[in-house]
Amino acid sequence: MSTVIKVENLSFSYKNGGNFVLNNISFQIEQNAMVMIIGPNGSGKTTLLKILIGLLNPNKGSVSILEEKPDKIRDKVGYVPQKLGFDKTFPITVLEFLKFSHPTISSQSIIKILKNLNIKKLQKSLLGELSGGQLQRVLITKALLGEPMILFLDEPVSGIDIGGEQNFYQLMREIQKDYNVTIIMVSHEINMVSSIATQVICINKTMLCSGTPEKVITPKIIKELYGENVSLYKHHC
Repeated sequence: MSTVIKVENLSFSYKNGGNFVLNNISFQIEQNAMVMIIGPNGSGKTTLLKILIGLLNPNKGSVSILEEKPDKIRDKVGYVPQKLGFDKTFPITVLEFLKFSHPTISSQSIIKILKNLNIKKLQKSLLGELSGGQLQRVLITKALLGEPMILFLDEPVSGIDIGGEQNFYQLMREIQKDYNVTIIMVSHEINMVSSIATQVICINKTMLCSGTPEKVITPKIIKELYGENVSLYKHHC
């Protein structure tokens, strides 16, 4: 396996001389890994994600994606945001939206991915009338149309019930297999880690752990992440 992401001694502050939102973060991610970056609200997860996709630059340290700076390889990276801000009254269908975002890709190719994600029937549906879960799959389709080597997702199961979470994580397994892509999910959810992730990265402004869930998710780490009264419940999907 080759290393696709390497982060070394990364620190970031939104203001010069201000407190670091991230402090001395280091980790590596190998090709075809299923990674979850976890931590409580305000721990710096989303900031780290923005650095990894090239929207922010670290104050200290370095980040390489596929041996390049993040802003140099955006065509090889897919990104699924937690929310999509748009006018829900605008009369655009799912297929029109995807064609607009990738005008050089044929409708047949788009419909093939919609079918793979079990939402082919939504191709003529209005984007503003989709449920949260349906819209999420459309955004995943949009990301996959660029044939990414790495797929980033920000809080992908936020607001989804346990049954929906299990369906989503099963979809992630299928996408990883079918599209040969490294998947990196940012989440505050710890209970699904052991059943889905091959690697977990724990941060709470500083680096707390990186490794396989069974080795690094310990009672001590859970306490450092979420406090005294949190325990790990393992779901199986």
